[in-house]
Amino acid sequence: MKLKLDLHDIFNKGQQIDKALRDIIDEAIEKKATLVEIIPGKGSGALKKKVLRFLDQREIKQLYHRVEKDGDNWGRLFIHFRFKESTGRRGRGR
Repeated sequence: MKLKLDLHDIFNKGQQIDKALRDIIDEAIEKKATLVEIIPGKGSGALKKKVLRFLDQREIKQLYHRVEKDGDNWGRLFIHFRFKESTGRRGRGR
C-alpha cells in the first residue's frame, strides 16, 4: 500500500506541515503502508529541506526504514516502512 501527501496547499504554514507529516506517518503505521510519497514541490527547495529536517528528528526517524529522494523528480520524496510479519504461530508447550 502506498500513501501520498502533497504539501503544495500548505507550503507556507510551518505547524500545519509538521502536523500533516506526522499524520501521514501515523496513518502509514496504522495501515502498514510500505511507502509514503511526499510532494514538497520543486520551488526554492526550502520546503523539501524542512521536510527532511522533520524526518531526521530522532523520534520520527525511528518510525520508518529509510527516505529516498526521487532521482527523476527532485520535488518528491519517498518514505519506506518495514513491518515485521507475524508467523501466526504460538509458542510450544509450557
